[in-house]
Amino acid sequence: MNETSKTILQYSNICLELIANMSVFDITTSQERAQRRFGKRIAPDGAARRSDRGRMRISSKVTEKLIELLGGYHRRSINSVLQSLNEHCAGPGLRPPSRASVYKFMATAIVHAYPVRKLPAGVRQACYNISENTEVPGHQLAFYCFNYGGVAEICFAAGLPWLDLYQAVRMRGWRPASHGLLDAVMLVRRI
Repeated sequence: MNETSKTILQYSNICLELIANMSVFDITTSQERAQRRFGKRIAPDGAARRSDRGRMRISSKVTEKLIELLGGYHRRSINSVLQSLNEHCAGPGLRPPSRASVYKFMATAIVHAYPVRKLPAGVRQACYNISENTEVPGHQLAFYCFNYGGVAEICFAAGLPWLDLYQAVRMRGWRPASHGLLDAVMLVRRI
């Protein structure tokens, strides 16, 4: 046996001894390591993370004003919305939301809801799996009308407030032709 083979054999024996002495199922050590890794997380600067991190922190009075500004038929420019919010917040000492918070609000807030029983018959048919005794959010109503309705239902949905269409276009599950119709409506209405 040459010198290289002896060295490989010795190395193999050392590795086998180490493996034999290791316990793969040492659960207590594993739990301790996990606790050290995942215990209390601290931000890089040493400050504790907020419990409401990632959620909007807009006060209710500012939210009401934001709904009023965004709830109309025609879309207002974001600059005019922010300017109106700054003016509204200046008086009572409220904190105006950032531009990003307004965009996040536009994408997620339910501003309009429609009682299903008060909708036209064709629109109720397009909302085939929604109970008659509930209210349907505007973006969901637009989605159902464009995807499952006829010409009359699409025309109904095309006349919904701009924020309903803005939110509907971001939903998943669109049929390509239906999404194209909504895109055309939004283009004509400059949403």
